[in-house]
Amino acid sequence: MANKEPDLELGRKKLDWARQHMPIHARLRELYGEKKPFQGLTVAVCSHLEAKTGVLIETLAAAGAHVVFTGSEPMSTQDDVVAALNEQPNITGHAKRGLSDEEFEEIQLKVLEHEPDLIIDDAAELTARMYAKRPELAEKVIGTCEQTTTGVHRLEAMQKQGILKFPAYAVNDTPMKHLFDNVHGTGESSISNFMVVTNLLVAGKRIVVAGFGYCGRGLARKLRSLGAKVIVTEVDPRKALQAHMEGFEVMSMEKAAPLGDFFLTATGNRDVIRKEHFEKMKDGAVLANSGHFNVEISLNDLRELAASEREVRPGVTEYTLADGRRIHVIAEGRLVNLTAPTSMGHPVEVMDQTFAMQFMAALHLLEHRGELEPKVYPVPDEVDRRVAEIKLETLGIEIDSLRESQRRYLEAWKYEDIKF
Repeated sequence: MANKEPDLELGRKKLDWARQHMPIHARLRELYGEKKPFQGLTVAVCSHLEAKTGVLIETLAAAGAHVVFTGSEPMSTQDDVVAALNEQPNITGHAKRGLSDEEFEEIQLKVLEHEPDLIIDDAAELTARMYAKRPELAEKVIGTCEQTTTGVHRLEAMQKQGILKFPAYAVNDTPMKHLFDNVHGTGESSISNFMVVTNLLVAGKRIVVAGFGYCGRGLARKLRSLGAKVIVTEVDPRKALQAHMEGFEVMSMEKAAPLGDFFLTATGNRDVIRKEHFEKMKDGAVLANSGHFNVEISLNDLRELAASEREVRPGVTEYTLADGRRIHVIAEGRLVNLTAPTSMGHPVEVMDQTFAMQFMAALHLLEHRGELEPKVYPVPDEVDRRVAEIKLETLGIEIDSLRESQRRYLEAWKYEDIKF
């Protein structure tokens, strides 16, 4: 671990800037700061620890919780933000940037020692760690809220194996998460951080986007708007067809490998770019990953092919193959929008919505404590709609409401009720 003391004042400034641009959280603190629905409860937050996550932690504490937090990825933690949070009452953090896998596990286990009542998770990191190392603690947990595709998959696997002992809300699968965080958050932050860390032009480049889920769609659409020539690879025929109908080139990674200038993965799966693809890539290709884990780009395969490797820019590693071709990988294949040296994560306004969903989902789990079986649930629609309503209120936007005749029309099925 590094011994450099974090810049506490910088952490405070980062939190202040995030608060200014997170009006939904300001409203939540107004609504629940006096009621304190989480009073007496320990809420564990496992996420990428930067300023927006910090505001969620502050909002939970304002609503009465004792918040204990840790990172969901060893390279995305901002130590200055952690220091600024740890000086606040009812907040305890166990997190540090640059941990080894062993240190990362140790620090997450420290959070579990606080015996959380609720878990707000990213990639099911803390939930999976609990079941692997401290399964007895699951008896106390009211539920967990999960904000990533990867995490929902892991929770569903736990449910299928009969391991999951408390209810889980799939916050990732809500419209407020898919339509904004995944499309606009991942889309803008991945591309902007890619451009900053490489200082390379996107316009005119052939860019391969692996995956056309919500994140991949955001990447592909925004890259095209910047003038890139986008190729999409997919394993799902329906998503591939959708990409085709939106005007993108669609092909296998095998065919795309020799064509791409840049590659961005957003699949949530492993070994998306591997040996047979590296062998075909052009000299100077640049690769980055937008998925949670650093497994989408097979660095083991690339290292086997490489004659040498070196850091050519902060956060960019150059692998020189035996024939002289150079392949560049950003942030060791970790999250490009959070782990590269200049990365700041999703835009503040997007995370205001996503973390508000996490807060409201946790509140709903608490309010319905003991009513839900231990399985993965979609977040109730009224919770998702409420966050959207608060967001519109903060924007000063008014929308229409259904008249009673319109409600009856939507509920009718008889011809005479519909026609007249």
